[in-house]
Amino acid sequence: MQLLKYIQSQGVGSRKQCQWLIENDCIALNGEISNNSKADINPDDIYKLEIDGEEIVTVPMPFFYILLNKPANYETSHKPQQYPSVFSLFPNHMRNIDMQAVGRLDADTTGVLLITNDGQFNHRVTSPKHKVAKLYRVTLKHPADEEICMTLKKGVLLHDDQETVCAADAVLETPTTLMLTITEGKYHQVKRMVAAAGNRVSHLHREKFGELDTQSLLPGQWKFISPLNP
Repeated sequence: MQLLKYIQSQGVGSRKQCQWLIENDCIALNGEISNNSKADINPDDIYKLEIDGEEIVTVPMPFFYILLNKPANYETSHKPQQYPSVFSLFPNHMRNIDMQAVGRLDADTTGVLLITNDGQFNHRVTSPKHKVAKLYRVTLKHPADEEICMTLKKGVLLHDDQETVCAADAVLETPTTLMLTITEGKYHQVKRMVAAAGNRVSHLHREKFGELDTQSLLPGQWKFISPLNP
């Protein structure tokens, strides 16, 4: 890959802006100034990228996969309406890169959120036919008993839907803490399922997406990961 194309791919700026940075000795790769825009480089060999003396995060090529511990009061959208976007949690140059969340979490929902620029991967892990499990810790508004678990596993009819939706698993840890596993991704699915079972959700946290958990990341923290294999 030519240096110019690589710098553009990192979200640094337009082609013209990147060309100017390269020609004016503003780009350093692995500690060495690189001023030949046509120089052939291997992105996998780049462990340090500096722009005008400032090190920036290097984004894996051609595809990247991000695990984010989503905090509350952030919208999973590039055009948020009420709260900041989850994409605002990334460095400025990364916001210029085309990337999408794998599914969505409501603004008030916390926990595991995957973000990628790999559209095929996104489709694959969100497709119902692959049945990738998502585990949620549901804080219930009203105390419940084992009946709610049986109801959810048997299946509930969501409002405006024609078919019942079943939980892959449901375990009541305390009267107000429900561990719910689903393999679909319908709109507000967990909240609607709990409502259909006669209760309400007061807080929702995604514990796992497939085998991925937050891996001790604090709310708002993120890291690059290897892709899931559904």
